[in-house]
Amino acid sequence: MPTILAIESSCDDTSAAVCKDGKILANVIASQAVHEAWGGVVPELASRAHMKNIIVTVDTAMQKAGVKQADLDAIAFTRGPGLIGSLLVGVSFAKGLGMALNVPLIEVNHMQAHVMANFIDETPAYPHICMTVSGGHTQIILVKGPLDMTVIGETIDDAAGEAFDKSAKILGLPYPGGPLIDKRSKEGDPDRFKFAKPQIPEYDFSFSGLKTSILYFVQAETRKDPEFVSKNLNDLCASIQKTIVDILLKKLEAAVVAHGVKEIALAGGVSANSELRERFAALAGKHDWKAYIPKFEYCTDNAGMIAKVAEYKYERQEFCGYDVEPLARYAM
Repeated sequence: MPTILAIESSCDDTSAAVCKDGKILANVIASQAVHEAWGGVVPELASRAHMKNIIVTVDTAMQKAGVKQADLDAIAFTRGPGLIGSLLVGVSFAKGLGMALNVPLIEVNHMQAHVMANFIDETPAYPHICMTVSGGHTQIILVKGPLDMTVIGETIDDAAGEAFDKSAKILGLPYPGGPLIDKRSKEGDPDRFKFAKPQIPEYDFSFSGLKTSILYFVQAETRKDPEFVSKNLNDLCASIQKTIVDILLKKLEAAVVAHGVKEIALAGGVSANSELRERFAALAGKHDWKAYIPKFEYCTDNAGMIAKVAEYKYERQEFCGYDVEPLARYAM
């Protein structure tokens, strides 16, 4: 099997991975702390940080894997979707190195790679349903083969990860707030506060109304008691997290039952959330479904999942030309 260098630069994490003979030998991720001061990812700052980090990240991955540039059979990269400036850094680097080494390029869809993160250590049966939950996307995907996927449900506005982060901001927690909500939820009462749940047909999601519900509730209670949030922070976090997970799993259960599959998978950055992972596994147990959840290092944006897609594409000789361009929007 081939030796592939994979590059991921869709948002604010610069990542490089090396796979050989079907195994991920290295998966290096360089995060960007610069965005914390702004309460969210600033695209221009992200692209600058990628330019600073990419050479060091790739070199570190190659050294960890014990692989030299001459050993590479192909270079894979995230083409999209994502921030166009960030994508441009990864795509340009892959082109330059590919030309220098005279090896083929493999372009990868970022969302398809999140689904394929579940294939790194195991191979789910087909068909199965994967729910991908991240800061920019929330999708339910029918997976009929390694590269044969159909989106059967997705958010019509905001993603679940954004709902976590914006809710955290409302509560005065720093960015990224999702992990902080998860941490504080462990000490809170998830049934203390109730928030509006959207009534969206079929398997689509909506989280904009939930964010508004949380904002108005916190504003109203704070007018009564300026210390409301600080006094009830853990309970607020637990209640918000429970509401978001309720919405996600209700849709997932309906989709799986309707399609009659027996295996389910979880993917995306929010799949690192402890309550979602626990209740996802419990839902599978309730129905006697087999559940797949990636290791934490493969949940957030990482090049290991890019490499896994690239392996399948290499087998099919699905290479791209050097005129390839990054795509901010890239449907599966």
